[in-house]
Amino acid sequence: MREVVRRYGVALTGYMVLACLAWTLGLIVLPELMMVDYSFRPNLLFVEIGGPKDVHTLANYETLWRNTIHLSIFFKTIWGSALVTVVTLVMCYPLAYFLGQVVAADRLSTYLLMLVVPFWINEILRTFAWFIILAYQGPLNALLLWLGLTAEPIRFMSGDGGVVLGMAYAYLLFMVFPLYNAIETLDHNQIEAARDLGAPTWRIHWRVVVPHAKPGIAVGCIMVFMLTASSYAVPAILGGPSSRWFTQIIYDWFFEGQNWNQGSAYAFILLLLCIGFILVMMRLFKVGLADIAK
Repeated sequence: MREVVRRYGVALTGYMVLACLAWTLGLIVLPELMMVDYSFRPNLLFVEIGGPKDVHTLANYETLWRNTIHLSIFFKTIWGSALVTVVTLVMCYPLAYFLGQVVAADRLSTYLLMLVVPFWINEILRTFAWFIILAYQGPLNALLLWLGLTAEPIRFMSGDGGVVLGMAYAYLLFMVFPLYNAIETLDHNQIEAARDLGAPTWRIHWRVVVPHAKPGIAVGCIMVFMLTASSYAVPAILGGPSSRWFTQIIYDWFFEGQNWNQGSAYAFILLLLCIGFILVMMRLFKVGLADIAK
């Protein structure tokens, strides 16, 4: 803070701090507190609010456990989000290693630009592009038929396959950059020393690169899991009737059923799930908030 005050002065620093506090309180903390309060109250008519029926209750939370369909969708969302996280990690680790340790410094900016440019397009448009690619009569099926790999078109969007693939692509950068930032700081001499001592490639990564990149792996997994679990557009566009996401149920409670109290309870459960995942990842990779902040 002293360095910020020295650089920008007391007035500008105070303005930035107040702006951050106003943003955090007004757009994050207070809405979340209102959502929590709504979740413990029944859905009442306007004239009944503040009356004898307006009491705090756990009925909205009990609804999820009584509704087997919603409960199965909730657990499927957890499983699907974890699967997308693993798929994204497997896809991005080699790319991040290539960018951080292999590519020459004079070409790095070009590769990063090539990686980022496609994501200048809106997420909705990119998702619709995948909708066209994965369509029953789309170019992917046409290619598979032309190569003779399939006898008939595949319905990629009849299940969860299209959703997993679309989300893995949509949130790829949120895994690549934390991994790259962690791997890029590794002294390449450690890799060369391990190679000179006869360590195979897999052991070099397992014993040298991965331990050093643990904070980046933790951050990437947290970001991708939270974005995937809270995504609405991708499963709504690429998913079929049998591949609904928990966020779609929350949307239906808020805007189709006009039951904000029940929707708030479901949203708060999803929030607790994300917080629990953060704690699990920090424990699993043995990193703290200071390590993640790097």
